Amino acid sequence: MNMQEIRALARERGITPGRTTKVALVRSIQQQEGNFDCFATARDGDCDQEHCLWRGDCFQEAGKPPAS
Repeated sequence: MNMQEIRALARERGITPGRTTKVALVRSIQQQEGNFDCFATARDGDCDQEHCLWRGDCFQEAGKPPAS
């Protein structure tokens, strides 16, 4: 999902995206939905949330080096 889509989804859920990073914004959405705010934490490629909307992006983001 691209950032425009994520920002739109956040707005639909009452979250003001501002200049938030993808990781922080997705985690905010996860929290608002009552889910674990675990986006991009599956660094070892292991996740038991098989039906998560963010699963594909999560693994991709988790593999990136942390922003400095």
